[in-house]
Amino acid sequence: MRLLYRLFVWVYPKAAWLLSFYNPKARLWIAGRKQQFRKLAMIFHTNQKPVVWMHCSSLGEFEQGKPILEKVKQQFPQYFILVSFFSPSGYEIRKNDPVADHVCYLPMDRPYNAVRFLNIVQPSLVFFVKYEFWHYYLDEIKQRNIPLLLVSGVFRNDQPFFKWYGNFHRNMLQKFSHLFLQNTFSADLLQQIEMKTDFSVAGDTRFDRVLQIAGRFEEIAPITSFCGDHPVIVAGSTWTEDDEALDHFANTYADIRFIIAPHDIDEDRLKECEQLYERSIRYSVWAAQPEAGQNKNVLIMDNMGMLSKLYHYATIAYIGGGFGDDGIHNALEAAVFYKPVVFGPVYDKYQEAIDLVDAGAGFSIEDALELEEQLKALLSDQTLLKESGTIGGNYVRDKAGATKKILDYIHAKRLLTN
Repeated sequence: MRLLYRLFVWVYPKAAWLLSFYNPKARLWIAGRKQQFRKLAMIFHTNQKPVVWMHCSSLGEFEQGKPILEKVKQQFPQYFILVSFFSPSGYEIRKNDPVADHVCYLPMDRPYNAVRFLNIVQPSLVFFVKYEFWHYYLDEIKQRNIPLLLVSGVFRNDQPFFKWYGNFHRNMLQKFSHLFLQNTFSADLLQQIEMKTDFSVAGDTRFDRVLQIAGRFEEIAPITSFCGDHPVIVAGSTWTEDDEALDHFANTYADIRFIIAPHDIDEDRLKECEQLYERSIRYSVWAAQPEAGQNKNVLIMDNMGMLSKLYHYATIAYIGGGFGDDGIHNALEAAVFYKPVVFGPVYDKYQEAIDLVDAGAGFSIEDALELEEQLKALLSDQTLLKESGTIGGNYVRDKAGATKKILDYIHAKRLLTN
């Protein structure tokens, strides 16, 4: 496994470079890492503050870790907060987020990169969020005796940690000072492999994050205007399969408003949405020229970062990703606003989706026909609509508190000091 890992970290940048000639994300991945050590050295050359470093794979993991960073910034303002990303999806949207003093890409996981990065940054405390396990960085952090915490970790029995060939991966877990887990199932799996690293079930910080977002909601005037007094379906993080399941319903019911937020917003994807939805208009056009939106019932979001607020306007939320192998995106962003959530059949990797379905706040569909039937059932039954939304909203609030548990640990262990 070690040899395969070395091969992976050697091949990945070369594959990204080849893809960058025609793939925008790969192009951003390559461009963002140019001269990154020189840029980091310039930033940290004059820094006199102790550093807290959080690494996130992408945008979702950042949103998961942000409640912790906000508390650190509030309680320990004398620390410099560094956030690193692996994916352009997170970096491009959050590179100017005020919670961080600096945001960067994580250099590819190689021994000399890990040494050089840590020599420059000199962190006092490190957070890795959820799924991030980079061998050489973890090893170098451990050798330097820097406290290292995993935030909202979640494990499944099909992961290599729990296979006969998983020694290499299990060794990475030993590098952490403490693993904060989302659920007891993950803890049971770690107990089965006799994990020596300390771990505890703290819950999922995403519950705290979506509550923050809901509590800070501010009206978006163009969205309010588009929705009017109509029922509204907000479809978030959609892929082609999601839009193909939804387009017939949207094209049939002109009196319902649909807000479509594609997972990717490159030009080809936006044009695809415009072809699928007959009466559609892009958000940027609507916001600048509302008169162009006459007789339009579908608003296609062509920007990033607004989705979590859009669910406020939903009568029903549709969560994309459920027709792909990776499964659905974040259903909590909608449920926190007391909205019933509907999604495709692939959701078994996400405990909150399972819980929402079991409680009657979430509804899984297999195809376009079932999707239409479910949307009609909810829209025609106000009692069902309200009760399912209420169950979901209460579920989110009952699960909050993971951030406090992690901060309590930091205080108790004096990992940060005033």
